[in-house]
Amino acid sequence: MEYLTTLELSKLWGISSRRIGVLCAEGRLEGAIKKGKTWLIPSDVKKPKDERIKNGKYVKPKKGK
Repeated sequence: MEYLTTLELSKLWGISSRRIGVLCAEGRLEGAIKKGKTWLIPSDVKKPKDERIKNGKYVKPKKGK
């Protein structure tokens, strides 16, 4: 199985490597494993739906909740 890093996957998907790291930490990228400080993500993983977007508009979470 071939693995990609967050930086390589960010170039493919067009989102930041930080966001991909968050998705890995949340368990939303199936098969992702952490080796030291680096996330290794299977090359055939599907991009998850962005749960931050509601009704076509970005909804910023309220502070303190």
